[in-house]
Amino acid sequence: MTSMISAETACLPAAAGQPRARLLTGGLARVLLSTFVTLTSFYVLLSVTPLYVRASGGAAAGAGLATGALLLSAVVAELVAPSLIRRHGGRMVLGLGAVLLGAPALALLGSGQLVMVMAVSVLRGLGFGLTGVASGVLVAEVVPADRRGEGFGLDGIAASVPAIMALPGGVWLAEHAGYPVVIWIAAAAALCLLLALPGLPGSARQPRVAGAAQRQLRGALRDGGLRRPFLVFLAATMPAGIIASFLPLALAGSGNAASLGLLAQAVAATASRWWAGRFGDRYGQARLLIPAAAAVAAGVAALIWVDSPAVMFAGLCVFGAGFGVLESATFTLMIERVPSSSYGTVSALWNLAYDAGYGAGPMLLGPAAGAIGYPACFAVTTLLACAALLPAGRDRAALRAAVDVRPEQREVGGAEAVGGGGGLMPVRVDEVRRADLVEGLALVGGQGERGGA
Repeated sequence: MTSMISAETACLPAAAGQPRARLLTGGLARVLLSTFVTLTSFYVLLSVTPLYVRASGGAAAGAGLATGALLLSAVVAELVAPSLIRRHGGRMVLGLGAVLLGAPALALLGSGQLVMVMAVSVLRGLGFGLTGVASGVLVAEVVPADRRGEGFGLDGIAASVPAIMALPGGVWLAEHAGYPVVIWIAAAAALCLLLALPGLPGSARQPRVAGAAQRQLRGALRDGGLRRPFLVFLAATMPAGIIASFLPLALAGSGNAASLGLLAQAVAATASRWWAGRFGDRYGQARLLIPAAAAVAAGVAALIWVDSPAVMFAGLCVFGAGFGVLESATFTLMIERVPSSSYGTVSALWNLAYDAGYGAGPMLLGPAAGAIGYPACFAVTTLLACAALLPAGRDRAALRAAVDVRPEQREVGGAEAVGGGGGLMPVRVDEVRRADLVEGLALVGGQGERGGA
């Protein structure tokens, strides 16, 4: 797969006062609602599951395996989701995912043994993977092309509000109301989406081509313009999964410290994700990668002093801010580097990075967490987070190199170029999306903010 940007998608607005398309429509509102309810179901059990396993007699390693099973099974779903979306449309895949995410949770009412928890986690992971890919495709289809960053920022708010409320709220409810209450909430939140399913926009079905989804995913990973944001986000999600799984265990007996810490992280991620969408639409998403990756690593490093409440809360806020920016910037970059026919592939790839990292982190460190202690566990996690800086730096270097293209490598339509009297410039530049090119031109030519209010 190449990242060749078509003339249609690469046209750059030159007039600063050019009207912008309406962002919040009925279709987008319904998609945002579906994101909210499915992620409420996901988050409310995420940090509760390790506690439930331990309360049922399991060890810390078993708690990490439950989280890993949930998210690695989501990876399997994400590999097949593009093919299912082509055959049945995004709306139907979203409904199937909601059923798998909600119904199996009820089995936990009968048993909290590790075998049962693992089985439920696998089924819920499949549902989570399907809903994540389908929601991403639907959002990409309903938002205007020149406001994608903002649109994904709103979707980020819809995704982050459950993290703010349900992630710490699930831990609090488990301690004060019991595990059955949390389980019922997880099931009901996902299944209520079925009531709203007929009103959701449906993505167009495409002819079935055997093996097409797998070939496109492999091609996407070979494309540097997609592989680099994928690797940046993958390196950031591993610490996120470790924090969600082990912070409550590290702070066991510290009152509400874990709940408040996870709340602080989620609030920071929500605010930064929305801000990143607006900033990226104006100045380019690529310039956000390096500072956001650095913030993620710094935030995790602070958790080495997890026994210090002030340092722990500050670290979680910094980590959340960096992680929220990476959520928005990486997905927007990847979507805008492909044509609309590849939205499903990109959404699957991005969700693959999210779930593979979120699941692999706890599985890798779970067996060692009890032996080396949680401060040492977070020290190792800091090294994992620093890995995001490598592909982020390479993406920045590729952008600077692509801006310095020879005249024969550009195709300019019409008499006007960028910055000239209201004209549009169709550009074909491999691995560089529209807004990134504007950013690079601003760096070398001194131009200001991209047009549009």
